[in-house]
Amino acid sequence: MPSIPSRPGPAACGSIAAVLALACVAAPCTAKTRAPIAPPGSRPSGPPLEEHVLSNGMKLVLIPRHLSPTIAGCWVARVGSANERPGITGISHLFEHMMFKGTHTIGTRDYGQDERLIEEQERVRGEMRAETSRMRAAQRRGEIDDLMKPENKTARYRELEATFDSLVAAQRANMVKNEFNQILQKNGATFINAFTNEDMTVYFETLPANKLELWFWLESDRLENRVFREFYSERDVVFEERRLRTESTPTGKFEESFDAVFWDASPYAWPVVGWPSDVANITKAQADEYYGTYYAPQNLTALLVGDFDPKVALAMAEKYLGSIPAGTRPVPEMITSEPRQLAEKRFYGEAETNPAVTIRWHTVAFVHRDAPALEVLQAVLDGPSGRLQRHIVLGSGVATSGSANSDTRKYEGLFEVTAEARDGHTPEEVEQAIDREIDRLKQEPLPAEELQSVKNRYLANSYRSLSSNFRLVVRYAVSEGRGDLHRLDQIAAEVQRITAEDVRRVADRYLTKENRAVAIWTRKAGAGSEDPAIADFPPQAQPMIRSTIARIQQTSDPAQLREMMTRMDERSAQLPPEMKPAMDYLRAKLQERLGQLSTSDK
Repeated sequence: MPSIPSRPGPAACGSIAAVLALACVAAPCTAKTRAPIAPPGSRPSGPPLEEHVLSNGMKLVLIPRHLSPTIAGCWVARVGSANERPGITGISHLFEHMMFKGTHTIGTRDYGQDERLIEEQERVRGEMRAETSRMRAAQRRGEIDDLMKPENKTARYRELEATFDSLVAAQRANMVKNEFNQILQKNGATFINAFTNEDMTVYFETLPANKLELWFWLESDRLENRVFREFYSERDVVFEERRLRTESTPTGKFEESFDAVFWDASPYAWPVVGWPSDVANITKAQADEYYGTYYAPQNLTALLVGDFDPKVALAMAEKYLGSIPAGTRPVPEMITSEPRQLAEKRFYGEAETNPAVTIRWHTVAFVHRDAPALEVLQAVLDGPSGRLQRHIVLGSGVATSGSANSDTRKYEGLFEVTAEARDGHTPEEVEQAIDREIDRLKQEPLPAEELQSVKNRYLANSYRSLSSNFRLVVRYAVSEGRGDLHRLDQIAAEVQRITAEDVRRVADRYLTKENRAVAIWTRKAGAGSEDPAIADFPPQAQPMIRSTIARIQQTSDPAQLREMMTRMDERSAQLPPEMKPAMDYLRAKLQERLGQLSTSDK
């Protein structure tokens, strides 16, 4: 679908394999603690939690729950694409990959040789960058058309590239691939992954309760002693991932353009995966500098949920995480903010997709007092019993699907409505139907029973987020990354106090014509029709389904397709039940594509 919300990143593609034995002995605690940091009464009832600040400034959040002998562990770097700048866009997402590449002791057979190879790689890369600058100047003069084309590389660049490739081969011969992940997996860990969005980067896993000290050791080791092995090779992997995610989907490039149209000044204007020219040119020196600023202990929060003794966990945290040297560079304050939009913006895209419309309005940050009312407004419009489904899908029938989303981020926010046109209807007709629903919300009081139903659903969803250690740790990690650990709890409580007048007020204030951007998507001439089965899946799952199908159709190597199927099978057991039908559908598409390739080979 035309709009891609903030989403988890791909499977952690880090390195690593060796078995470590750690004594389960707690160290004496020297942490400076505060429990709780929040003033009494500021947080509504929720799971009991403790907050501490370690001696180096790193925050620690502990939520003991003795429901099963497991622990969900995670840490949040309060940095995302919004903290980047032109020239290094995509670097936060690159870190999501590089942080699995190992340390001084993990991921290498001989760290001394590793250091020498990395130093020599940097020397050669410096010469390659100088040659790239000459090629870029030639492109600006019109002498070549595209830096990325092999035929446009100079002879000197190709010579340096061959030297660099030989150094990478030598480094790989010295590496122990996937050692970090393998250590965790051999010790019973699951859900080993990470994600990046505009505001944060989060690393997480679940593990048996008796492996807590192993978790502390591994995480402290990769934070203090990380080694960015295969930096430029992995950067190229990220570049290819970016291409598959955006350039290989029907509306991928358009979606990035629409983001850039919607935001004028905000750094939310550039994609989380970065602009292609930036991703292809990020240097290790830039990555080291960025790491020193944004991955310093003062900018990190570790969270644990599960079966542990808080006193023992705190002692381990100080022993391992608290020993990491504090950073010396302060995190720059976010200064730039989005100016008030003065007129409606419109965007037209023609792609191999079903006709659709996306409408976005500027709203507020995550911590803003209007965020709970916007959550209720979303729930009124969205979902199987929401007004979009009842009125524009089942009622007037102009659309096959409709969804709404309040996306309140750390610094700014947006409210988005997306709907797909039914055959025989245009996106403009769907837009008019959406406008009628918005006008009705502004002009007619929300019936008490409808408002209470929305509140009940919101409360049920909040309780579901407490159903497992993993869901709970991710919930608090996201809240922390958006600027306030307790805010999601507060919003859940405040939603119950929202009135019909509150909903009318935020609709009237934010959902105005001059405050919005509209994207109209029409089918490109000659494009084939989309499988109607996709419309049966939840609207929020449809973008992922479409992009995965596009990737499947563009893959002609059976081995790659079988590898995709293996990854799907591995993740299937970890998916919530509501996502299983989508995974089964994609698996069938993979089998269908393998059958097509098998037939064409005969």
